[in-house]
Amino acid sequence: MRTGLAAAALRAHRPAFVGTAVAALFAACVVSAATSVLVATGSDALSPAARHALSANGVGDMAAVMLIGSIYLSIFVVASTMGTAVTQQHRELALVRAVGARPRQVRRAVAAQALAAAVPAALAGFGLGGVLGRVWFDAMVTHGLVPAGVTFSVSWVALPVCLAVAVVTSALAGVLCSLRFSLLRPASALAEAESGRRGLGPLRAPLGLVALAGGCVVAALLAEQPAEEAGQGAFLVLLLFCAGMGLLGPRIIGPAAWLVSAVVGRFGPSARLAMLNVRSQPRRFAAAVVPLVLVVGFGLTKIAMHTTAQHHTGSAGRSSEVWLDYIGTSLYAGFAAIAAANTLAMISFERRRDLALLRVVGTQRAQIGVMALWEGAVVTLTALLLGGVTALVTLAPILSTAFGSPLPYLPWTFLAGVAGGTLLLTVGATMVPVGAVLRRCAITVVRAA
Repeated sequence: MRTGLAAAALRAHRPAFVGTAVAALFAACVVSAATSVLVATGSDALSPAARHALSANGVGDMAAVMLIGSIYLSIFVVASTMGTAVTQQHRELALVRAVGARPRQVRRAVAAQALAAAVPAALAGFGLGGVLGRVWFDAMVTHGLVPAGVTFSVSWVALPVCLAVAVVTSALAGVLCSLRFSLLRPASALAEAESGRRGLGPLRAPLGLVALAGGCVVAALLAEQPAEEAGQGAFLVLLLFCAGMGLLGPRIIGPAAWLVSAVVGRFGPSARLAMLNVRSQPRRFAAAVVPLVLVVGFGLTKIAMHTTAQHHTGSAGRSSEVWLDYIGTSLYAGFAAIAAANTLAMISFERRRDLALLRVVGTQRAQIGVMALWEGAVVTLTALLLGGVTALVTLAPILSTAFGSPLPYLPWTFLAGVAGGTLLLTVGATMVPVGAVLRRCAITVVRAA
């Protein structure tokens, strides 16, 4: 029975598992590249001179930090995407529970889905990681971080690491997300699948408050540290703030989205409909906003530290160190962008019946498209608002200690790029599935959903 359940869910929720596969592919690619770079720079075959140069430049430590950060973010993105995919199946899981499926059969079916999506993606990501690792390694040689005599080769050690991160994380996330739901009585499961879960649960709210308080405490402690050490600790502050927002979810993001949508709702009927959609689904849109807050907050924090230093002192720091920060920033932004895009695409796909019903009652395709654009704008502005506040709270104590002013200096071109990139991501992730639904016959979509 579990094989049949898994196959049926994969057919019914193909876009959700495509998103999981994409997240696992990206995660495996980055982890494979970071592992291969770490092995190449720590090889026992290196000459004493090369080993001394690598040690002096801190390449081994940087490669280890990149690998650890890649694994952490891979787990975050893959688990988040797989969790959303499982949540979308609650109605189907409730139905199979109602016809006699046991809780362990439901969990095994979910684990089988995770394996079907993650194993091929992890293998492909391992191969692509060799290419990415070569690009990173050559760039490190160009910037003088790695001596020219050190050679790079793809490490097979990266393969089990990729499989562990992508496959094990997907399976565990799927099983844990389905655990509580599979244990509900069939009638309760059906009721929750139709109306959605209310509240945050007994642990989420306290843990979210602890994470936010921890972020404030760490930020205050960093204000007493030297600028370089404080800058290195900024990532922890960001993670704590974003973890707190993710745990509290609609309790924080909901009011921010309500404020933004109230402004957007004045721009015509399509904008008002988008406003109502966002307000009626705070939990779903919160899941998409959290990764975008991480993108905006982390990008603004890391770049602002260098641009502010350049503005006050005339130097952003060593060119090689600045290059590594920018590479790390783009890497973390890529992880969060994939998580946000997957979530937005799955939200749009899940609403295909609602969109088709709007067409049945006479709404034009162009009106639905404009509504989706406004929804993307609401999500973007909410993420920019919360991400900007997160970056300012993170930077204020660090910059006050280093330069005597809590305000960062950011060129307007960079701010415009962050806003435009975030809008492009949200609109693209929303419009692609919406466009696919609008191209189909509305009655066919209503009957199939």
